[in-house]
Amino acid sequence: MYCETVAKTAKEIVDNVGKTVYGKENEIRLIVAALLCRGHVLLDDIPGTGKTTLAKALARSVSAEGKRIQFTPDLLPSDVTGVNYFNQKTADFVFRRGPVFTNILLADEINRTTPRTQSALLECMGERQATIDGVTYPLDEPFFVVATQNPIESQGTFPLPEAQMDRFFMKLSLGYPPFEAEKEILTNYNASSPLDTLRPVCTKEELNAASAQVPQITVSDPIKAYIIAIADATRQSDRLRLGVSPRGTLALMKASQAWAAMSGRDYVIPDDVKKVAVPVLSHRIITRSQNTIRLTDTNEQVIEAIVDTVRAPVD
Repeated sequence: MYCETVAKTAKEIVDNVGKTVYGKENEIRLIVAALLCRGHVLLDDIPGTGKTTLAKALARSVSAEGKRIQFTPDLLPSDVTGVNYFNQKTADFVFRRGPVFTNILLADEINRTTPRTQSALLECMGERQATIDGVTYPLDEPFFVVATQNPIESQGTFPLPEAQMDRFFMKLSLGYPPFEAEKEILTNYNASSPLDTLRPVCTKEELNAASAQVPQITVSDPIKAYIIAIADATRQSDRLRLGVSPRGTLALMKASQAWAAMSGRDYVIPDDVKKVAVPVLSHRIITRSQNTIRLTDTNEQVIEAIVDTVRAPVD
């Protein structure tokens, strides 16, 4: 069955990445689910938790090209997408491709650069193409953006607008590793990095084939109604002033299909929806400035509370 192929490919990638990022199997599974859905991930995390290692391990696991952009206030859109320059030898303009022309792109500290440069990624992420001087260039498949931002420091940053936040399929945080996992880090990263010996477990073609099978996972009408009910609850909640958009509803269904396939099933169950709801929806809502229920609720806690209150189908 096609779900078995997806499950096998996903498990190989998760296990391989787990050789370099310890104690984060659930987070790695979620990122692989986003990769299978052709989505993009925003890692909202402090420095030093393994974000760069994770992106490199993903690229090597699928035998794909990976590049990194360090976002700074003086970065220009052409530094991201590419630029036409005049070649004096040929007396003609030549297009020099930017770092977006890759398979797995690490956009490090994306909130450090100006909105103009941030928006240069919008078309690339949404349309999988880049337009430079009126010419449109398609991006390779897979094209997967792992963007990071530091939630602690706010000075000198440019918060991502809602339009760009909504382009990210998931928002995750790796956080600190458990005690035993950190012991493994001290042991295995002492003399050299496990990345140096990491080998591919699948090709880009195999990953693309697995991604093409995810939409075939069955989503019954009761599950679709359940997904819509969760989204509608965010729109009706007095704790929020912006609920989940239809793009978010579609993302929740796709992520549920990927999670079901990764679990070896060709149909979605309510637990699949619950498992991916927080990372898929939490960054797509805006809480009210004054909350009469709990002032300290985070977006993640609000989504968790909504998922707990919406009745799941039992058949």
